[in-house]
Amino acid sequence: MEKGKFLNVSCIEGNRGWDTSITRAGELYRREDIRGPFLRDFNRILHCKAYRRLKHKTQVFFATENDHICTRIEHVNHVSSVSYTICKFLGLNTELANAIAIGHDLGHAPFGHEGEKVLKDLAGKDPGEKFWHEKNSLRFVDYLETLPSPEGREENLNLTYAVRDGIVCHCGEVDENSIFPRNEKIELQDLVSPGEVSPYTWEGCVVKIADKISYLGRDIEDARTLQILNTSQISELKDIISKDIIKEEFSISDINNTALMHDFIMDLCTHSSPDSGLSFSPEYLELINRVKEFNYKHIYNHPRLESFRKYARLIIESVYGKLDEQYDGRGTLSNLARQKEVYPELFGSFGKWLVKYSDISLEKRPVKYQNHIVYNIDNRNDYQRAIMDFISGMTDNYAINAFNEMIRFI
Repeated sequence: MEKGKFLNVSCIEGNRGWDTSITRAGELYRREDIRGPFLRDFNRILHCKAYRRLKHKTQVFFATENDHICTRIEHVNHVSSVSYTICKFLGLNTELANAIAIGHDLGHAPFGHEGEKVLKDLAGKDPGEKFWHEKNSLRFVDYLETLPSPEGREENLNLTYAVRDGIVCHCGEVDENSIFPRNEKIELQDLVSPGEVSPYTWEGCVVKIADKISYLGRDIEDARTLQILNTSQISELKDIISKDIIKEEFSISDINNTALMHDFIMDLCTHSSPDSGLSFSPEYLELINRVKEFNYKHIYNHPRLESFRKYARLIIESVYGKLDEQYDGRGTLSNLARQKEVYPELFGSFGKWLVKYSDISLEKRPVKYQNHIVYNIDNRNDYQRAIMDFISGMTDNYAINAFNEMIRFI
């Protein structure tokens, strides 16, 4: 394999696209620093609260008591690892890939994709705005996540264009024969649907593929651990991956994420080039799609997950409805304060959210909040969007606790 074959096309300093890639909406605070712009972005994401909350957000199997079942924070770190390996070999910018990878799911809803479906339904019903987690991740890094400056001011993350682009463009399945980055800079907040455009950088394209490489095998491991798959289905999977494609000889017990990821990475690095794009061989493209089809058939649509889906919907819709009932324009904070005695955590936390991100009480807004004002409290749709954002930032555990607070009588 030819190492470093993408070295001259990455958005590294001096090449076309660099100036656009490192653009920020505003200046970060200045100090002497040994880090480049993308490593600085990586650290800003790593230290933000939305990243911390990923450890208690569902990947596929919700709120399990098994410590070894994948959560979303493990998933983004798998994506980071796979992206780093591919970019290191191909000669791409590993710092850019790592920043995109650990930030790509910051806006994911609690309860995994089921939570996303519920918020998507609510968005269509009230604010008239689509909800999809890739765009919501961009919304979080652009408007909602903050970090303290050296002076203690809470300021928005203000990430580079290339990292923001990779986050919102990681969506879409890898069904095509090859992936190329697009050439033009676009206004990312104007995107209206997942998979609408390719990422702007090769590194963003790598993360898009690494996302798929990372979750397919890991979801199979978890399904086997939780006895979601029976012996017949595991044998079916073994047949899929042993038809002269995967080089190792697998026993049923050997089907694991490490082996699958290794072979996908090796095949991608072998068959990719600046001229042909990021590509799998035809055999491995067929394999990744067959494994994905297997997972949807036997894992993601498994009957045992149906009760979980109903539970997630009940929780999110109940919390949304209870908060929506409190709207009274400029009087909303007073309503929340009156109810805080009964619902101290839910109403107290949401009141603080409105103070930080809305214009509801600018005279009482702490001076340390130097972040964007996102919501006009006189606009009911803005208020409902505030509820959506607040819920989408919750962990599974926090959402459950908020719901339990609503139904508890003491």
